[in-house]
Amino acid sequence: MANVLDLRRRIRSVKNTRQITKAMKMVSAAKLRRAQERAMQARPYAQMLTNVLESLVRRTDLFNEATGDILHPLLVEREEKNVLVLVVAGDKGFAGGFNSNIGKAAQKFIDERRAQGQNLDLEPIGKKAIGFYKKRFPAAVYEHTEELYDNELSKHIENIRHREVPIEVAAEHPTLLVKTDFEEVTKLAHSIVDRYEHCEIDSVYIVFNEFKSVISQRVVVEKLLPIRKLGSHEVTALEEMTEEQKEAAGKAAQSAGVSINEPEETEIDQEAKKFGTAEVDYIFDQAPERLFRHLMPRYVTTQIFHALLESTAAEHAARMTATDAATKNAGDLIDKLSLTMNRVRQAAITKEIIEIVSGAAAL
Repeated sequence: MANVLDLRRRIRSVKNTRQITKAMKMVSAAKLRRAQERAMQARPYAQMLTNVLESLVRRTDLFNEATGDILHPLLVEREEKNVLVLVVAGDKGFAGGFNSNIGKAAQKFIDERRAQGQNLDLEPIGKKAIGFYKKRFPAAVYEHTEELYDNELSKHIENIRHREVPIEVAAEHPTLLVKTDFEEVTKLAHSIVDRYEHCEIDSVYIVFNEFKSVISQRVVVEKLLPIRKLGSHEVTALEEMTEEQKEAAGKAAQSAGVSINEPEETEIDQEAKKFGTAEVDYIFDQAPERLFRHLMPRYVTTQIFHALLESTAAEHAARMTATDAATKNAGDLIDKLSLTMNRVRQAAITKEIIEIVSGAAAL
C-alpha cells in the first residue's frame, strides 16, 4: 500500500490535471459560442443563394429542346464508378469519440462502396482525418488524355487510367479548419466541380458531424454531387447521439453556461427565406442561363463551407463534454485518494499508539 507522502503527491498531481481540464472546458465553451454564431451568420447567405437559384430554375430551361441533354454539368447523373469522399474530422484530440465516430462512419461507407466495385478518392480535411488515411491508402496518380465531349458544352473529358488500387488519397487539407476561410473553401469546391465536369469523378460525398445544438448533432454522409434538388440535403447514412451522450453534453453545457436549445431564427433569417420566392418576373442584369451557370459552383461552395462550420462547432461541443467529464472524474479520484490517505494515516497513528502502549506495559 502507498504511504501518505505518495498519496499526497498523487492528489496534488490530479488537482493540477483538474485545473487544466476545467480551463480547457471553458475555452471550448467560448469557442463553441463563436462557432455557433459564425454558422448562424452563414445561413442567410446560403438560403438567399438557394432562393435565387430556384428562381432562375423557374425561368431557365434546364434541358436542350433539340437533344434533351441537361444544360448544366453539375445536374448530370452518371453511373457511380469513381466516387470522391470528403472526410471532415478535427485538428486536435481530447474530444471524446468525435474523431473516431467520423472515422467509423467514413470507413463503413468506404467498405460498402468498395464491395460494389467502385473506385474511391479520399480527401481528408483536418489533421485527424489525414492521420486516418495517410498511411493506409496511397496517393492518387492520374494519367490524362483529352477527348472531345460531344455536346453543347464542348468540354474536354480527362480519361483516368485504370486503377490497380480502388482507394486512393486524392488530396489532403490540413489547414482548412484552422480559420475556415471562404476563399480556401472556394478553391476546394472549384477543384471538385472541375473534376466532376470533366468526368474524373461521378459523384461526391462528404462525411461530417452535423450540428444543430449541443444535444442535437449527428454524423452524416451527405451527397454533394450530382445536385438533384436545390436546398435539400441528401443524407445517405447517419448516426445519432445516444441518450447518455445527450445527457452528458447537456450537463456540460449547463455548467459552462451554454444553451442546449437550437438558436432561434432572427429577422435576417426570416427575410432570407422570403428573398426571391415571390411569383413575379424578376429582372436580372444578365441572362438567367448565364447566372445559373455561374452560381451553381458557388452553391457547392456554400454547402461545403456550411459543413465545415458545423463540424467545427461539433468538435468544440465534444471537447467541452469530454473535458467536463474529465474534470468530474478528477474530482472523484481526489475524493477517493483523500479517503485512502486518511485511512493510511489513521492506521499509522493507531500503530504508533499501540507500540507506545505496548512499550509502556512492558516496563
